[in-house]
Amino acid sequence: MSQIDLTKLYQTQISLTEWLEKIGHKDTEKIRQEDNVKRERMGVLNELIGLPFDRPHKFEAAVLVERPPEFEKFLVEHGHELCALRLIPKDPQLPKFRMRGYSINEVLKKWFPDQKIEPEKYTADFVPHPSVYKWATIFVVNKDRIFGEIIRGVHSQLTQGYSDEGQEAVVFVYDFKNWRLSAEDKEAQAELQAIINHLRVDNLETQKVIAERLGGEFTNGFLTGYFETTTTEHGLWFIDYNHTLGKMYEDFAIVSPASTGNGALVGQVGHRGKAKGVVRIVKYEDLENTDFQENEILVCRMTTPEYLPIMKKAAAIVTDLGGIF
Repeated sequence: MSQIDLTKLYQTQISLTEWLEKIGHKDTEKIRQEDNVKRERMGVLNELIGLPFDRPHKFEAAVLVERPPEFEKFLVEHGHELCALRLIPKDPQLPKFRMRGYSINEVLKKWFPDQKIEPEKYTADFVPHPSVYKWATIFVVNKDRIFGEIIRGVHSQLTQGYSDEGQEAVVFVYDFKNWRLSAEDKEAQAELQAIINHLRVDNLETQKVIAERLGGEFTNGFLTGYFETTTTEHGLWFIDYNHTLGKMYEDFAIVSPASTGNGALVGQVGHRGKAKGVVRIVKYEDLENTDFQENEILVCRMTTPEYLPIMKKAAAIVTDLGGIF
């Protein structure tokens, strides 16, 4: 498949919450609600344990239309800066909107008016948008281990499962005693150690407060859950913390790929289990003309929303690209 085709595939990707909604996952709404207030939750952790995070400038969306003096002052100071803007609905049934990579002034001039929202029903988060990305991680802390992926680059390469050639993600596992990485990389291991140090809470009173305010749980002194981080010219930021999503992986274990020596295909498991069926390779450009049958094995370069009708029929899915989550 050509690089152009891969670019098209990436452009059609959607967020994890949208994937869960489309497949009808039972915890979609809980995960969506946590996602909508994740920076408030990380703000609490910043207050209690100093967790670094991408703190946004928060406004009522109506302020973007009315332009009171305090907002005009904000524009004078920050309007030229690149940002990521999240329009978060007050009613969770309403859609969420997001964009990144334009200056605040550019967003207000074109993108924001084009969304045609009712401003009084939304809040607006202007999140800093770095220009230099050094590291990104996506990982889970559960009762037995910390596991995930780290890459030199942008975190969307992990969340969307799409990395540039020569910039592959490193899978890691930490059993609270020893590190195991899929490729030897001392710099990556040092970055990971620095990251998880922020989640270590030895003070039992602080643990209790986090449990009361956020529903947080701990294992071996570490806060459990699903996390994402990025390290840029501004330093390390946590950019996601989701307790409910972490629960989905509380019993999950990484199995490192190993050669069988008999020519069998090997790879990273995204979900444990066994499947048997006819293997059908389905290229993105052939989707509309594919007669995919129930309980066949889907093989493709990467999954996108267009694959969902046949994914629901598949006994198993094998892809070239994609992360462990």
